[in-house]
Amino acid sequence: MSFFGPKYTTPVFKKNQPDDSYKAQPVPPATGSYPYHLALEKILSVPDQNKLAFHMLGDTGGIRSPEFQKLVVSEMVRQYEKAEGTGAEPQFMYHLGDVVYNYGEASQYKRQFFEPYEKYPGPIFAIPGNHDSDVNPDSRVRYQSLDAFRAVFCDTHPQTVTFSGNAARKSMIQPNVFWTLETPVANIIGLYCNVTKFGTITPEQRQWFLEELRNAGSQRPGKAILLCMHHAPYSADVNHGSSIPMIKFLEGVFEQTGVRPDVVFSGHVHNYQRFSKTYPGGKILPFVVAGGGGYDELHPVASTYDSRFTANNALFNHVQLENFCDKKHGFLKVFLEKIGGGVNIHVEFYTLPHETRITPGMKAELADHFTVEVR
Repeated sequence: MSFFGPKYTTPVFKKNQPDDSYKAQPVPPATGSYPYHLALEKILSVPDQNKLAFHMLGDTGGIRSPEFQKLVVSEMVRQYEKAEGTGAEPQFMYHLGDVVYNYGEASQYKRQFFEPYEKYPGPIFAIPGNHDSDVNPDSRVRYQSLDAFRAVFCDTHPQTVTFSGNAARKSMIQPNVFWTLETPVANIIGLYCNVTKFGTITPEQRQWFLEELRNAGSQRPGKAILLCMHHAPYSADVNHGSSIPMIKFLEGVFEQTGVRPDVVFSGHVHNYQRFSKTYPGGKILPFVVAGGGGYDELHPVASTYDSRFTANNALFNHVQLENFCDKKHGFLKVFLEKIGGGVNIHVEFYTLPHETRITPGMKAELADHFTVEVR
């Protein structure tokens, strides 16, 4: 059968997928105190309390072809240096998960994280992806799920990571694998979706998320709400498709709290996709997939001729694929600014020339952008 033809413009569900919920790993204990908040000011000095810019991407680890990851990092560094001193330079990077492949082994962090990000000038925050959370059954070194991730990102104080190759980048002090980054212009809520293909959320994390949304909602419109999770609720790609469990989880919490975030960011799928969901009353919520951060294998958007997929699901009602890029790697720049008692969120997606080496003069191009007004 030929799968060539028009691309889907809606989310898709991949048929005949096995239930792998039995693979879910126990959630490790927190390293900080409840409710797992970290103020950005504890990590860096925010020069302007009314503005904030940062980079975001997911699925960066490189095994077979690390060149793409290195090119993405070099372009983010170039963008930072070009904007330095203007007030628009990114202050940090937020990683949407899958820092290393194929399992979350400590031995992979030097090659797949510390060396590629050696020259990135800002702090790096993260939520775990399914590969970060998995355990290699053939490993000669016994370890538990997220042991290495927690050593790198969830330490109690900054220090040299023993398996970093003596890298200058110290460990981060995030209080948990699910947590909230508090900034002057936004609360950035990060969820942990475990190792399963379509994501798993524990009852304890669901209760925490209920409380976080209510708390963040009470701070509107002076602060925006950004939600980050590894597993993409909506997708039209051929490898994963949409996550029905994550859609049901989110919509259940949104309905129970009466609060929805202003943008939902995710990775897991190795491409860029931007969906818009229109809710009763007219509110439009962008769902952004930014999983083309460096892993060499990109995931194409499915063809309507491909019988392995269907868009026939009531959960996809009022959800539209606005833009996508499935042939190039890239990254996001998120810019927030307080305006008139509210916050403007401007998101830009940059792609790189899909070459293993970029010659002088070649640089990232702006491929998509959108703005959300929080009023």
